[in-house]
Amino acid sequence: MAPALQRLGALDGELHVSSALRAQQTLQALDTTLPELGLAKRAQGHEALYTFEEKALLQWLQALDEGNDRLALIGHNPALLALAQRLSLKAPKRLPTGGLIYLTLPTDTWRDLGHHTGETRSTLSPVEVSHTLFQRKAPAPPQLGRLKAPTRIQHRLMYQYRMIRSLEAGVSAGHDPEFLHQYRVNLRRSRAIGEALLSMLDTAGLRRALKGLRRHARVTSELRDLDVMLENLIRQPAGEVRESLEPMVVWLQAQAREVRRKVRENLQRRRYAQDMQAWQELIASPQFTKALARLRTPQIDRALHERLARHDALLTSLDDATPDAAIHRLRKQVKRIRYLAELAPDAYQYLLEQLEERQERLGEFQDLCTQLDWLDSFVNARQERPLTEETRDAMRDRASQLVERKDMIRRALRELPSLADKVSLSSTH
Repeated sequence: MAPALQRLGALDGELHVSSALRAQQTLQALDTTLPELGLAKRAQGHEALYTFEEKALLQWLQALDEGNDRLALIGHNPALLALAQRLSLKAPKRLPTGGLIYLTLPTDTWRDLGHHTGETRSTLSPVEVSHTLFQRKAPAPPQLGRLKAPTRIQHRLMYQYRMIRSLEAGVSAGHDPEFLHQYRVNLRRSRAIGEALLSMLDTAGLRRALKGLRRHARVTSELRDLDVMLENLIRQPAGEVRESLEPMVVWLQAQAREVRRKVRENLQRRRYAQDMQAWQELIASPQFTKALARLRTPQIDRALHERLARHDALLTSLDDATPDAAIHRLRKQVKRIRYLAELAPDAYQYLLEQLEERQERLGEFQDLCTQLDWLDSFVNARQERPLTEETRDAMRDRASQLVERKDMIRRALRELPSLADKVSLSSTH
């Protein structure tokens, strides 16, 4: 939680800590993680904060010196949660271990704190900050092994819907990029399966529901690209090159904050809630279940071979002059083939194995293109300070490396075999 608390400004003011051992250990862990803040030296320990009674905390706050207008408390439940609920009408219903509630109290004096006089600005929990922690409590994937295709598809879509909704809090918090990545994966998989079904089944409302998924996936695209770009830049080893790239890192972080705000706002819109509800109701409806029951493996096979044919036509048309947009279309085709093949994984296991490396190369190619676009945007943006020659040289070197890697992947893609042959081989493999 430490970096997240620092980014939120939660540790900028005075820090008051319960005298309990656990609270002191929390302080020491924060201090070890953020040594530059000097938290252990700044913090004030109080026996009065070692309480589980909300009224005791309120009395302690009301007795504060009026010069303290910003502070953080490290204490205990149920006292902290009950105090937050007393001060703010919209306080959360729970405060997990290691969690944060951020309140503003629009009064001139601490003595005036009363019932619902404050406002809840934000909340944060460890499972919203760390995708690794989130995975421990995430919805369990369904056991699909022996299920027939129609039941397997419906179970998969319902699971992906639950994952989308569960990941929203982490996406909104914005502290771990993996939340956004997994959110997009589940959105795209749901959409791809739905589009595949649309080509095989007559299902009322499916096309309209898919538009909602497409709309919200688009909102997240730019932020994901920024996260990938920043991750690659920050991974650069310390030294002159890293220092020269620092102005771009700062600029990209500012762009990411603005785009993340838009993503967060989208998740809070009524339109988003309506689209998600419409999707959930559709895939759980009796009409959808009946339509899936009519699905047969030969239908999946025909749809798959149509997509394989389109993929192979694009692949054979590649040459040195092929525009990047064509390779991006190829990447989308590979994704759609994969999601369709996953509807019957036993039948297409060999094909799925072949797709993995292909999809990885195409994904890297797109990331390289995006990074080059952001490099151009940074250089062309109006900077408060002109770029130093060292930074410009670093930008040119970086661009050359990206272009060289792009060309290498382009050549490797041209050497790939067609996929239609792989499917015909799989039937006798």
